[in-house]
Amino acid sequence: MKHITVIATLAASLLAMGGCGTDRMSEKGFSLPEGDADEGRDAFLYMHCHECHTIAGVDLPRLELADPPFVELGGTVSKVKTYGELVTAIINPSHKLAKGYPFAEVSNGGKSKMPVYNGFMTVQELIDIVMFLQPHYDVFVPKYEYRAFP
Repeated sequence: MKHITVIATLAASLLAMGGCGTDRMSEKGFSLPEGDADEGRDAFLYMHCHECHTIAGVDLPRLELADPPFVELGGTVSKVKTYGELVTAIINPSHKLAKGYPFAEVSNGGKSKMPVYNGFMTVQELIDIVMFLQPHYDVFVPKYEYRAFP
């Protein structure tokens, strides 16, 4: 009987410890429905995203108050921009700052200069903007040359 109690206690401990390592902020299980790219373009313009952003290969109207440099979205990248990465970039812009730009141009005290629109943007607008942006990323596979050792 003592062995059964020890085994049951050990099994319960292992199950409890298995749940300790999970990340509550994981993207696993996160999925939004597909949006409408045309509506996303409209939302992108309505939210004045083009005040600070350009999109590779897309002609957007100029805003008179907008000053370069603009952070370019889309274009050729070496890694797929996932749905989750684009959603995160919109709802939590300080999560990762734009690379390839001077820190002071994209950051204010370590936080993104991009405003947080979470209190103003609907979930549908978010979904549509992501649907609009995602096809503008062109993934290329970098060529690697490996040195052969004799």
